[in-house]
Amino acid sequence: MKFIVTIDRDEDGIFIVECPSIPGCVSQGKTEQEAIENIKDAIKQCLEVRAERGMPLTVSMRQIEVIV
Repeated sequence: MKFIVTIDRDEDGIFIVECPSIPGCVSQGKTEQEAIENIKDAIKQCLEVRAERGMPLTVSMRQIEVIV
């Protein structure tokens, strides 16, 4: 499965990664690569928990471009 993730850097320099199509699926890392590896594990775990609880695996998400 493929997922879009967002990557931000907090005030301490830690990379925060979130998977918007899976509510609450967030991870972090000291480097961008570490954060990406960590979100892969988080996604797997979130999908397992959602499946066990009979929840939809993902929520509908769209990515659009907004010009300001």
